Amino acid sequence: MVFSELIFIYGFLPLFLLLYFLTKNNNFRNVVLVVFSLIFYAWGEPVWVLLLIFSTLADYFNGLFIEKHQGTKNAKWGVVASLCVNLGLLGFFKYAGFFLGIFEGITGLEIPYNAPDLPIGISFYSFQSISYTVDVFRGKVKAQRSFLKFLMFISMFFQLVAGPIVCYDTIEKQIEKRDISVENFSRGLIRFCVGLGKKVLIANQMGALADMFLMKETPTSVFGAWFGVISFALQIYYDFSGYSDMAIGMGQMAGFHFLENFNYPYISRSATEFWRRWHISLGSFFREYVYIPLGGNRRHQFMNLAIVWALTGFWHGASWNFIFWGCFWGLFIIIEKLFLNKALEKIPAVFSHIYLIFIALIGWAIFYFTDLNQLWTYIQAMFGNTYYFSDELAKTEFLNNIFVIALAVIFALPIVPAVKKFFEDEKRRNLGIGLQTAAAIFMLITSSVMLVGQTNNPFLYFRF
Repeated sequence: MVFSELIFIYGFLPLFLLLYFLTKNNNFRNVVLVVFSLIFYAWGEPVWVLLLIFSTLADYFNGLFIEKHQGTKNAKWGVVASLCVNLGLLGFFKYAGFFLGIFEGITGLEIPYNAPDLPIGISFYSFQSISYTVDVFRGKVKAQRSFLKFLMFISMFFQLVAGPIVCYDTIEKQIEKRDISVENFSRGLIRFCVGLGKKVLIANQMGALADMFLMKETPTSVFGAWFGVISFALQIYYDFSGYSDMAIGMGQMAGFHFLENFNYPYISRSATEFWRRWHISLGSFFREYVYIPLGGNRRHQFMNLAIVWALTGFWHGASWNFIFWGCFWGLFIIIEKLFLNKALEKIPAVFSHIYLIFIALIGWAIFYFTDLNQLWTYIQAMFGNTYYFSDELAKTEFLNNIFVIALAVIFALPIVPAVKKFFEDEKRRNLGIGLQTAAAIFMLITSSVMLVGQTNNPFLYFRF
């Protein structure tokens, strides 16, 4: 798997695009997309393709059942069946070991259990499938009559394994008919190259720095502890937003238009704003399918927020640190809604930015460490419970990587949209297109060269 990324970029993807564009027949394109998606998914672990098809088949029939009984009490049973299948599979593969561990801890009984490997992307495609059946129940979308098209919706390799979570109504029309054009293809290709560059040129480098400090049993200095968690904060942003860019870009090349999943979250001034900008599709899912059905802002708002954020944390992994991480963010969002937002609006923007970055970094420390003892040791080091303020390793690595760190910080700011706006003028448009194309080619070539010399660095969200 060392060269899997290069095989994908220079083998799998070009072959898919060649076959996809050979014909103008939409049905043939659907078949090509499904076949390549299943091959792509089987690349990691072939047996889980059967699980994906089973889950898809279940909700295909659930959707038809719901629509057939629309307006009657029976329709809800289709939603119940969908929840049982998707949450049941998710619970078995992702959470069974966690709950058995709690049971053993309470009762003292030992239950022989070998946790299965987590099927890649199950957290994403399960939520995507649930959103479809609920939307059919609400009458928001029509049930898909073609199993091939529904399988295509669930299994699209662009976003199958790490999102974004695509709701059916977003691409319902594109499933039936897609706009395939040179302009869409070129824009999609540029977006794909940008995402690849984010992952290989920045995320992988920041990840190496993060592991250097976060994987130590005991941080050697305050600066080293903060440097490690800042590196991880930049790694996870560029890793996940890079994957989202690649997914959106590949989708656009194939005629699909997915919604944005990131909007420069680190420029936020509050926890509430941060989560409007980070992993937008997940936040939208919990708001639409959990928070609002519970009562939203109308009743029990703070209890609803607490439930949503505990679930958000738990969605990320079967470990207490993820639950604490979700509750951590939920607590600050509740505090902001109670009184803090008014204060944040009145103080100078720089201080509210510092507040957000501070709690985000604490949050990323909680997110990283599944061992709670190790987490507590690291948090203590961040706040001075160590022998030194700085150490030679931290200073050396910071200075050696100052260029990539500076790039990571700069491009976490909305620099690119400002540059694009500058080149919207008729006189500058051609120059802007040329610079965009040149930058994309540079990132593709540079990323390819770096991938040759690296071991496999899978996207972080593959494990969720």
